[in-house]
Amino acid sequence: MIRLHTRFVATMALATIVMSSAPTIAEEWVQLFNGKDLTGWTPKIRGEKLGEDSRQTFRVENGVIKVAYDKYDSFDERFGHLFYDKPFSNYVLRIEYRFVGDQCKGGPGWATRNSGVMLHCQDPKTMTIDQDFPVSLEAQFLGGLGKGPRPTLNLCTPGTHVNYAGKLHTPHCTNSTSETYDGDRWVTAELEVHGDKVIRHKVDGKTVIEYEKPVYDLNDKNVKNLPEAIRNQPTIKGGWISLQAESHPLEFRKVEIRELKD
Repeated sequence: MIRLHTRFVATMALATIVMSSAPTIAEEWVQLFNGKDLTGWTPKIRGEKLGEDSRQTFRVENGVIKVAYDKYDSFDERFGHLFYDKPFSNYVLRIEYRFVGDQCKGGPGWATRNSGVMLHCQDPKTMTIDQDFPVSLEAQFLGGLGKGPRPTLNLCTPGTHVNYAGKLHTPHCTNSTSETYDGDRWVTAELEVHGDKVIRHKVDGKTVIEYEKPVYDLNDKNVKNLPEAIRNQPTIKGGWISLQAESHPLEFRKVEIRELKD
């Protein structure tokens, strides 16, 4: 009996050690968008101060966040971002989005049915008035144009580089392996982010691109404006999340996060 009891205690102790060393996942999804207003979110429109959005580019109507351009005469490179008010590092972010209507007059051709969510963003307070994009990692949303393949959840890297396929990767945008989503259909995007380790883009539950070890591009003009203590970090471990406005109307009906606890 003594031997059996000793073996049982040792087994339970080992199980406790294994369980305590394994990563745990927060059980609750937290809604970053409350379905009613932009509480918790702050806009940054190129040419305007943080918190200003004179043309109501970002608004809530009928339970969705709308990116709208009905109050614009012309786009005039007024790229916009809607920042959530706190940074994150380890998490799963789930977003449901769709493109609607026609592109704003004056929008660049490449921005047709083009938007995204920016991860590991610089603090929006450090952006300049005329800065077009935050230093970040972009999970690019692209809608099909009805003529050939156009994947979504691509990777773009304003002011950053990543390690991709085992080596430093410096191209600005890299296509994912997703299918093409034509029309005004809802698409579910999921971003699995593990700090400065692996980051995965998923569409409808399928991983379409993954990369790791994001770093700052020290030659980038916007990176040069960051505080020295930030830009000299060896890797980017976290940052703010922002939704993008690049001249084509779209809607977000869900933005939720589940933080991961390593």
